Amino acid sequence: MRTEGVVSKRMDAPYVPGDRGLWRKSKCLNREEFVIVGWTDPEGSRPYLGALLLGYYTEDGRLLYAGRAGGGMSRDVLQKLHARLALLAISKMPLSAPPPKTNRFGTPLNLRRVHWVRSELVAEVTFLTWTADGLLRQVTYQGLREDKPAGEVRRATPR
Repeated sequence: MRTEGVVSKRMDAPYVPGDRGLWRKSKCLNREEFVIVGWTDPEGSRPYLGALLLGYYTEDGRLLYAGRAGGGMSRDVLQKLHARLALLAISKMPLSAPPPKTNRFGTPLNLRRVHWVRSELVAEVTFLTWTADGLLRQVTYQGLREDKPAGEVRRATPR
């Protein structure tokens, strides 16, 4: 049905208007793998990196931008990811087309604060949905996929 979630009420509670702790929201999350194409500088008190920039390959071999993942990473994970990504750093953007500078959800991507990497690492993430302009929404990092080559990462098509 392509819904973002379901709102429900405890079965043993009577219906009353407003939220009195009776309502529960269950999100419908998607889980996929994406190629890490870069990272952004950290902001505020966050150390090491701000967000991972993600992409996927098309059937004709183009690497397209999918969005960024900033949540789901502890300080230890941030440190380890940063150390691995720093070894893969490159000066040229690996994407076939630059990411959009603006989008409806989230802050604009400042390309001057982006560090590009060779597209070798694969991240598994959960996300709410794809936006109309082809970007991931509400993305949370779950971990690296050491068992999947980056060149095999494609955008999953719903059936």
